[in-house]
Amino acid sequence: MGSTSAAFVRSSSEDARRQNAVALLFLLLTAVAFLIRFAIPAQLMNKMVAYTTETGSFYEKLHFGTYAVLLLLPVAVLSRPFVLRGDEIGKFRALLRYGGLMLLMAVFMFVTGKAGSSVLLVDTYLVAGAAGLIMLALNPASRRVLGDITLGFLILSALVGIFEALTQQRIMPYDAVELVFRPVGLSEHPLALGATCATAVGFVALTRWPVWLRVAAIGILFIGAAASGARLALLVTALEIFALIIVVPWPRLSPRHQRQAKLFVLLATAAGGAVLTAIMFAAGLLSRFTSTLFDENFFVRVSIYDVFNHVSFEQVMFGMDGNELLRIVNEKLHMPTIESAQVVIVLLFGLPLALLFAWLVFWMLWRMLRHAQPAAWIGVAATLLAALSNNTLSSKTPLIMMMIVLVLAYNANGIKQTSDKPG
Repeated sequence: MGSTSAAFVRSSSEDARRQNAVALLFLLLTAVAFLIRFAIPAQLMNKMVAYTTETGSFYEKLHFGTYAVLLLLPVAVLSRPFVLRGDEIGKFRALLRYGGLMLLMAVFMFVTGKAGSSVLLVDTYLVAGAAGLIMLALNPASRRVLGDITLGFLILSALVGIFEALTQQRIMPYDAVELVFRPVGLSEHPLALGATCATAVGFVALTRWPVWLRVAAIGILFIGAAASGARLALLVTALEIFALIIVVPWPRLSPRHQRQAKLFVLLATAAGGAVLTAIMFAAGLLSRFTSTLFDENFFVRVSIYDVFNHVSFEQVMFGMDGNELLRIVNEKLHMPTIESAQVVIVLLFGLPLALLFAWLVFWMLWRMLRHAQPAAWIGVAATLLAALSNNTLSSKTPLIMMMIVLVLAYNANGIKQTSDKPG
């Protein structure tokens, strides 16, 4: 009888070790798939396939990381049982609906001859939903590990951007010709670097890192946003930091002591920010901030709406070819690019479908943010404010996927976490 019990215990122990090994392997594969999507910019993709050029086949237009995440999704959901608790069930169902509708829109765009719009939906938005489903198939400890990895990548990107700004040399390939040098970090564009710095700040506050490390990380991200030359992103990041101090509760203090401590930290942050700003001016990191926000770049973003004077009612309602849209912008408005996600989405999708698309994305973000901590709301709001000022959300970018990963990594659903082991 004793030998039988011992054999049963050994068998159970071996099964547990085997399950832990499989779980850790799956966590590693997920981290690799996510980092492939985050870390390989469009310029580097173009050196391997025709990713953003007009030539090439349809399969070349999807990012390697997109393939990795989409292939990993059925493995995550179907290969082993996983447990959803509380509002996680609603989030899982919401992501399934979001993914299904986004896939239908992508197929509709493809069969109606708008393959470029179809690629945008898959490479930016559908993959974000797939990443969210993979996150929910992991336990809370594993999600937090992936959140920390994502934040670590964004902080590293900010550090690279600061180095590029100081040395005037880029590390990643960048083909655009600009009048003023602007770093890109590990992203694909200076504006993307600024937006990702704004994204990361809110979620750093939700980590379990030591306080000094969180403060240092936020400082690096703030300097990275400044180095990127993305003026609105820097302004948003500064407001985000003050909002975190004011809004986020400090549970170990009484309300009166919270107010006193927050006032002191607020004043100290303002003073430190003034000193840091002076240092950055001296180092040349704020050269683009000597003028106001209402300069030529601002008016370019406003003037882009004149494109509606050069398109037909049918094109507004039913969409148009992307190459034709860019030709009109180049020849009629004399602009090299379209710095407005709103204009691009309306004229590529058509107004009715664009409204459906916008509702679907914002509904998904709101559903993911339910029961999230205030810092997560602040981080997402800062990201959208920074991104909506340019064409980030109408480009093949991992920004939406990053937001979903971070929101689910640090989601507070009021459920006691019973496991601290990744898997």
